[in-house]
Amino acid sequence: MAHIPPMTPYKPIPLMTPYKMGEFDLSHRPSNQSSNSLLVELQPNGQAPISSTDKPVSAELQLFDTIEEYPEPRRLPVDEIPQVVNDFRLAARNAIEAGFDGVEIHGAHGYLIDQFMKDSSNDRTDEYGGSLEKRCQFALEIVKAISDEIGSDRVGMRLSPFTDYMDCFDSDPESLGIYMVESLNKLNILYCHMIEPRMSIVEGRRQIPHRLLPFKKAFDGTFMVAGGYDRDEGNKAIDEGYCDLIAYGRQFLANPDLPKRFETNAPLNKYDRATFSTSDPVVGYTDYPFLDSSA
Repeated sequence: MAHIPPMTPYKPIPLMTPYKMGEFDLSHRPSNQSSNSLLVELQPNGQAPISSTDKPVSAELQLFDTIEEYPEPRRLPVDEIPQVVNDFRLAARNAIEAGFDGVEIHGAHGYLIDQFMKDSSNDRTDEYGGSLEKRCQFALEIVKAISDEIGSDRVGMRLSPFTDYMDCFDSDPESLGIYMVESLNKLNILYCHMIEPRMSIVEGRRQIPHRLLPFKKAFDGTFMVAGGYDRDEGNKAIDEGYCDLIAYGRQFLANPDLPKRFETNAPLNKYDRATFSTSDPVVGYTDYPFLDSSA
């Protein structure tokens, strides 16, 4: 993660997205040990991507039967951690000055913060490794720094304690999740956004595990969930008090007017998974159609 300098005076520019939203949060997500060879070229001074560990991620089979190999990361030294925390703080300030309403800290899906929290990827023996409390210290320092900078009422955090992604998993996800939401309560952030465990197939239909209720009960703020929800499942989860909000990813990407489609129960565009991670700024990102041209 490169050092982030103070932002130059903000000049409004149009966002390259067709989505029309009331409030817009920016997600903090640094490149890290799961960075592929292209992102490695973007690392400062040609250094390896930083991580909680120096163990490389296992090679993975990707779409179209390609093999993705990952570089050996650089274990983040303790004396560099304050600078990384400060970079998050500056990035949050820059986001607010650029006109964003808030910041969601990405502590999920195998990214840097997640690597520190989970015991499969954190093999440190210093003050940021070992016990659950020490493994979560890096994450909570970042949350506090950002909250102090822009106000906790502008901060949310995304967590995925059950997710096994990029060799990043935890042996006790329930304890990890509870510890984090109780710690976030002390920092009084606006919301917690948590990812469901991987869905299972029951009688030919995807079934959401619905294992996040204990975290919702433990968290004092707004609790948001994500992970395979459609319109009906989302409405049911909220009606039953399982959560306060539902986050939609793939369906929102493919349907820029998703709230209108849900409101009218209109058919949805099908997403194209093959375009999820392409570098093209249009294909797979801004080329999905609205219900009508006036949307």
